[in-house]
Amino acid sequence: MLSNCFVAVLLFFVLVLDRAYIDRILEVNSTLHAVTEINPDAIDIAAELDAERAAGITRGPLHGIPIIIKGNIATNDKLSTSAGSFALLGAKVASDSTIASKLRAAGAIILGKSNLSQWANFRSNNSTNGWSAYGDQTFGAYYPEQDPSGSSSGSGVVSSLGLAFASLGTETSGSILSPAEVNNVVGIKPTVGLTSRSLVVPISEHQDTIGPMARTVIDAAYVLQAIAGKDSQDNYTSAQPFDTPPDYVAACKQSALEGARIGVPRNLIDETQLPDSTSLDSFNAAIEVLKAAGAIIIDNTNITAFALDQLTNGDSVITVLGADFVADLPKEYLSKLTTNPQNVHTLEDVRNFTQNLPIEDYPDRDTGVWDDALDLGFDNTSPEFWAAYQLNLQIAGPEGITGLLRNYSLDALILPTNFSYALPALIGSPAVTVPLGAFDSSEPVVRNDRGTLVETGPNIPFGISFLGAKWSEASLIGYAFAYEQRTKIREQIKPYILPRTEIVHVVQNNCSWTPPTVYKRRVSGSVK
Repeated sequence: MLSNCFVAVLLFFVLVLDRAYIDRILEVNSTLHAVTEINPDAIDIAAELDAERAAGITRGPLHGIPIIIKGNIATNDKLSTSAGSFALLGAKVASDSTIASKLRAAGAIILGKSNLSQWANFRSNNSTNGWSAYGDQTFGAYYPEQDPSGSSSGSGVVSSLGLAFASLGTETSGSILSPAEVNNVVGIKPTVGLTSRSLVVPISEHQDTIGPMARTVIDAAYVLQAIAGKDSQDNYTSAQPFDTPPDYVAACKQSALEGARIGVPRNLIDETQLPDSTSLDSFNAAIEVLKAAGAIIIDNTNITAFALDQLTNGDSVITVLGADFVADLPKEYLSKLTTNPQNVHTLEDVRNFTQNLPIEDYPDRDTGVWDDALDLGFDNTSPEFWAAYQLNLQIAGPEGITGLLRNYSLDALILPTNFSYALPALIGSPAVTVPLGAFDSSEPVVRNDRGTLVETGPNIPFGISFLGAKWSEASLIGYAFAYEQRTKIREQIKPYILPRTEIVHVVQNNCSWTPPTVYKRRVSGSVK
């Protein structure tokens, strides 16, 4: 005879799943600071979704699945959308962001918000990845005080440690790919316009995109399937060349690499930035795996028309981001707040608030990025902006990704993830990163400029990225899946800290679990 508790698990599986994830968060969050808030309504929502399932209603594959979203993606609930700043704490919007609304429609539970590099790493020239005034310093789980990378820092840690089924990040230039890499998970940076940015705190309308981070390619594909699609609130989504996005889950095929022509732009791999040969050796070994899976590798498909630092530090790159931010922050977010307790309406207002509230850590962490943006003296409606944007498109398009794909008749490019994000950022094209390896025990520990985070060291993961033309997510997901299934690298790299709670422990506790009463800021089960 089944025990009453086991029967309860069968009837209320989502409720038990939610409880297990919350316990896992509470186990590690006081050390890693990955989650800023847990949804106080999550348990009630889980009960409602269990009732729907019991009545034969299923919204889709994500029905009842807990997901944590980055703290700059707005929700019209009891969770904050602070972007890591007290300037937005308590601010409210009239409705969910389109992305949050799509998750709920798919049956997912928004379990909480993840910490991030404040303002998605677009405030300071001297801050640290994963730090925000509201959420404190996020750490990676593969080495004590590990740099979690940014800006979707908490989302990377959440997915890596199984603090939710998956997480959402945002990327302007590397903010999904990089934290996914060092946190040993899959990250999908979609084409700009595949996922809506409506009511997501912006940096750049020309580069911002929202995508999933998960432990496996197929898990990430399920989440992307739920959030992709057109949205009248974001006119960039009208560029989608399909009425319904492709089936990204069905793209996960072992045979996906057969006959695929994959290029290797070797001169984008700056060996002076590699800690040692470990990651490059692993990358070269991955090429052999791709060949064995049927891929046709065309090496040395090099980009030669510009200096490599132009991709990340060139004047045109900085101009586009700054001019977009000056215009987009007030227009696309601040003006849409229904509650604005700090009375911030422009970037100048936000800067003034930040510089005058001690907890925002100014001037130790400067506002140099904002200062530079405001010093431009123009926004993205000016001719000067347009010239810079067209230069970005040229160097990353005809002289970059699209040129290589066309000139060599390629289906995709591959790069070590550390060198993969700049080109897709500038033209808004997609990329998928999957685990490639980790540094061995002999790797020297290298800290950041502040000495507070370990940037490289033993056991810190690195990844490989698949890059393609706009709207080629299905193909890239297929290639990444076929590689992942042949290597299973993620399973070979273990964090130094792990939550231990599993569903069975909730069951063994006689289903008598009581949720914590405090869910806010740096969730640890006690008031912060």
